[in-house]
Amino acid sequence: MAWATVLLMLLCHCTGSLSQPVLTQPPSLSASLGSSARRTCTLSRDINVGGKNMFWYQQKPGSPPRYFLYYYSDSDKQLGPGVPSRVSGSKDTSTNTAIMLISGLQPEDEADYYCATAHGSGSSFHYPQCLRQQGSETKKPCT
Repeated sequence: MAWATVLLMLLCHCTGSLSQPVLTQPPSLSASLGSSARRTCTLSRDINVGGKNMFWYQQKPGSPPRYFLYYYSDSDKQLGPGVPSRVSGSKDTSTNTAIMLISGLQPEDEADYYCATAHGSGSSFHYPQCLRQQGSETKKPCT
């Protein structure tokens, strides 16, 4: 059985002197091919996710980041070019969290994912979610 594992590498890029939002994501996720992967991005309490444009990016080794998903609301959302309709976004205002869901995981979903939102005069970027396919016996590190 093949597995997809998500590991996190955290990096925050902050500019300007204004307080920047802090984006937090869970440390790992394991999901089998064909299942769904739900990735979350929780904003700091002083920033309301309900009023934020949330962006998700995908990066594969040797390639620049790819615009993957924009989500503000169910009526204001956009998939990046070539992104399949099995990718969707949402928000949970009770937990101040942006959510990206990839349904029917496929081998081509193996990539690094990160979320971003702009605030004030700068942007706060979170570079997480290294998604690597691995077999039942061989584990591949996320590098």
